[in-house]
Amino acid sequence: MINQRRVPSLNRNNPTSDSLINVEQVPTDSNPDESVSRAVIYARTSVKKPDNHYSIDEQVRRCWKQCEKQNWDVVFVFTDEAESGRNTERPAFQEMLERARQDCFDVVVFWKLDRFCRSVVDLVKTEEKLSQCDVALQSVTEYIDTSSPVGRFTFRNLASAAELESDLTSQRVQMGMHAMARKHRWPNASPPLGYELTDEQTLSILEVEAELVRRIYNDYIDKLSMPQVAYDLNGDDITTKGDSEWDRWSVRKVLANELYRGQYQLGDYEEYVDDYRIVSDELFEAVTEIRYRFKHAQESVPEDRKQATVEKILGEFRAAKE
Repeated sequence: MINQRRVPSLNRNNPTSDSLINVEQVPTDSNPDESVSRAVIYARTSVKKPDNHYSIDEQVRRCWKQCEKQNWDVVFVFTDEAESGRNTERPAFQEMLERARQDCFDVVVFWKLDRFCRSVVDLVKTEEKLSQCDVALQSVTEYIDTSSPVGRFTFRNLASAAELESDLTSQRVQMGMHAMARKHRWPNASPPLGYELTDEQTLSILEVEAELVRRIYNDYIDKLSMPQVAYDLNGDDITTKGDSEWDRWSVRKVLANELYRGQYQLGDYEEYVDDYRIVSDELFEAVTEIRYRFKHAQESVPEDRKQATVEKILGEFRAAKE
């Protein structure tokens, strides 16, 4: 048997020496008490800095206390920070499932059902996978005992309630987004190149940056190359709005942004806003046609010509840099 002296959190978003459990192993009785379960703790937050009530540390503290009440040995702590519960594609969550398949523990303890999964479909599927590995689930705040038929029934009812609560929250958020969109407000503190935020959280054209936007559009029509446009901008010591060097992707982001033709969109709300227009429809459509024409041409290039095309492009780009 192993006494657990230290159990670091397992968070694969932060791979350090403690990313994998580094438990000090101390030999104990050769005849261990088989009734003692091996528990793992799972904690999740949806944002980087939640309030203390929902923080990773607070969730782990409450789960650990629950394990102590049950006389369970905590062998792993899995944490997913700033990860959505809408699906199970979370690094630590997937690692937990893999450890379950390796028969590393007997029960998963979490603070609240919506910290574990929000989708009832994902929740039931996950419970079935863990059940096949003889792993049970326990919530600190809800009665869950998935080892019995009644417990599984209760578990699925609670899962349905958690999904309903999540859907209602999303609906309220969506309503708030629609209210913001109807006033043509920008949803964050980082407006695109060419704009600044007003006190009302709407956009106002910043003429110096707007001229840069127009230059990018016209340069692309002239050069027919996003890397070349980026190279020229960097050569003129012009940075992106985030003070980074330009590359083909940052140029493409500008060329593909319909906001510059006045087409405002937030979520599924879309409306033309003349005050947001920086380029004409003709200029935007010309750029779009060139972009898609080149994309189609690349898709239609035969395999035996691709390498020659790549070498030619690289040669021209290197020559331009010299």
